[in-house]
Order: sequence, then structure tokens, then C-alpha cells
Amino acid sequence: MLLQPSTRTELHSQEAELENVKVREAEFDALWFSRPSHNNREAWELRLLAQTQYALFETFEADETEEERDDVKREMEARLREYLLGQGSTQANTD
Repeated sequence: MLLQPSTRTELHSQEAELENVKVREAEFDALWFSRPSHNNREAWELRLLAQTQYALFETFEADETEEERDDVKREMEARLREYLLGQGSTQANTD
């Protein structure tokens, strides 16, 4: 789970429910999901928690190392950050 500091503060009262969830500070609020995929692969999705739905999706081969998977997940987080920065500049230009 990736949370902005303000969101984390809002969820502080529900901390007991989140005790088994790894939470990292970020510039946006998002959740990671994983599930088995076809051909012995694993699918990961990074879903933005915002009014506008947006998600990134990646599948990993069974023989990929955790380090390789972590690298790709960090790249996905960077792509989501870039998407959000682009949204902000687009909205600013339309006003």
C-alpha cells in the first residue's frame, strides 16, 4: 500500500486493521494486488486510489527473481507518478 502522509494520518484510527499491511509513504495513494496468471506466471497490478480509475498491470515469469520483480514494480510506481504529474499539468492548462 502506498499512501500520502495526509491519507495515512486519516487512517490512523484504523491502524489495527492494517497491522499486517506493508505501508510506504508516497506522493499518491495506491494499492498493489497480485494473483496467479496463465502459464505459471504471476500478475501484479498497481491501482490508483482516486476518483479517476487508473491502474498499471504487469506479469512476471515464474523464474524471475524478487529483485527483478521489485525493479519492475518500482518502474510501475514511477510510471504512475509520471501519469499523475501529466494529469496535473493537463488540468492546469485547461483552466
